[in-house]
Amino acid sequence: MTDLKQEVKELFSQVVEWRRHFHQHAELSFEEFQTSDYIEEKLKEFGGIEIKRPTKTGVVGIIEGALPGPTIALRCDIDALPMTETNDLPFVSENKGAMHSCGHDGHAAILLGTAKLFSERKAQLHGKLICIFQHAEELPPGGAIELVKAGVMEGVDEIFGLHLSSNYPTGKYGFVNGALTSATDGFDIKVIGKGGHSSMPEQCIDPVITAAQIVLALQNIRARKISTYDKAVISVCTIHGGDAYNIIPGEVSISGSVRTFSKEVRAEVEKQIKQISNGIAAANGAECEVSYDKGYDSVVNNEQLTDEAREAVRDWFGEDAVLEILPVMPGEDFSAFTEAGNCPGCFVEIGTRNEEKGTIRPHHNPAYLMDEDGLYYGLALFASVLEKKML
Repeated sequence: MTDLKQEVKELFSQVVEWRRHFHQHAELSFEEFQTSDYIEEKLKEFGGIEIKRPTKTGVVGIIEGALPGPTIALRCDIDALPMTETNDLPFVSENKGAMHSCGHDGHAAILLGTAKLFSERKAQLHGKLICIFQHAEELPPGGAIELVKAGVMEGVDEIFGLHLSSNYPTGKYGFVNGALTSATDGFDIKVIGKGGHSSMPEQCIDPVITAAQIVLALQNIRARKISTYDKAVISVCTIHGGDAYNIIPGEVSISGSVRTFSKEVRAEVEKQIKQISNGIAAANGAECEVSYDKGYDSVVNNEQLTDEAREAVRDWFGEDAVLEILPVMPGEDFSAFTEAGNCPGCFVEIGTRNEEKGTIRPHHNPAYLMDEDGLYYGLALFASVLEKKML
């Protein structure tokens, strides 16, 4: 058997080819039919992999080692975002209104490469490797919870995931022990007053004034109800009400998002939004309807697994490759896998930022570009971790 590090280098160009295929044929959440068929086709070509389709567009590849050992899962996401790409690339997205602007094309290619490497090592493999190609990460309730309900985490001892990120330089690995991503919640507030003529406000119950008071008061939650040692973001993002300059409307709607890292803070913010909104509405003689919608839970990295992944990266690339990063606010439904049976997990951020190549734009941008060298480092992460654990 060839040296694993050398084989990762040799496989890199193929991983780039797979990534470009996924990019060119981007598909939206819950619509990844061609993408999942392509993944299944490649897994069949590799051979020695049991393939399952537990959901319409999710794919699972199982590699059973010849030797006893742990059951380890690797997860990638495969869906694109609803936007039209503005890049001039030979492999630009052919599906108008769908673009891989968050790196999921790279994640899928990396996991394909990992499946190929370890399907060729079944005789030396200790335990079982489960490769989860997850659909619909971008659209809550997300594909992870569907796959969990379908039983993909049964018997899994550990799970690892990764995200290519333009926030960090190519060749760097971002690690966090504990909470890595925020919980992603949303709220809607409807203020119901009594409309009328703007010249006679005393005959009305003004929902605009009431809504304005609510918007300002919501900012006091972070400032006065949450410890300065805890992280939270509460953002009001939309306000809608009224149709004419001289008519006080009957209703005003408000919506926004909440990002938190602990269950306690998450619960407190929800309670305060409801309490403040209803209280201010009542004080103004208005009525109020508040809905709070919980999105993805915070991804919490297991300390032991994260330390092991750090060590694997150090062994392959040295200390300089390791970054200790702060938690990130964007959400991620990888948390559904770790919460299934309290399975320990580790999720790593992998840099793709390269000033010289111009791969500096943020994710979810129609001109987002990826430094494809990051694919090599992603494949190396999975390979180095599995080398320690299963070979």
